[in-house]
Amino acid sequence: MNFDIKISLILIIIIIAAFVATVYMIVNPHPGEKFTEFYILGTDGKAGNYPTNLTAGQTGNLTVGIVNHEQSTVNYNLVIKLNNKRLKNENITIPYNEKKEIPFSFTASAGANQKLDFFLYKLPNNNTVYRSLNLNVNVN
Repeated sequence: MNFDIKISLILIIIIIAAFVATVYMIVNPHPGEKFTEFYILGTDGKAGNYPTNLTAGQTGNLTVGIVNHEQSTVNYNLVIKLNNKRLKNENITIPYNEKKEIPFSFTASAGANQKLDFFLYKLPNNNTVYRSLNLNVNVN
C-alpha cells in the first residue's frame, strides 16, 4: 500500500471516530448539577426591602421563590414559621426548569428580634430541611 492511501485511511478512521463521539455526546449529554433555588423577595419584588421593622398590627408582605433545577419534576413542602409558630404549610409540585413564586403575608405581635423561618423540604423526605432562609423582624 502506498503512503498516501495509508494516510487517507487513517484520516477517514479519525473522522468517523470523531463523528461517533459527537453523536454519542448529543444523545447522552452529561447531566449538569442538580439543585433548587430558594429565595425571598421584598415588597418591590427584589432581594431587599424586606418588612423587618413593623408596627403592631401592620402586615408584612413577601414573595417566596422556588426554582427547580433538579432535572425532574419535584414535590416540595414549604413551611413558614414565626417564632416557631407555623404560619404556612403548603405542598408544591414544580416541573424541571420551572419557577413558582408564592405571595406571603404575615402579621406579627409586638416584640424585638422575632425569627421568621422559611423551610423547604424535598419530598418524600419531610424530616430533613432541604433549603432554609430566615429574617429577623422587629415589631413595635
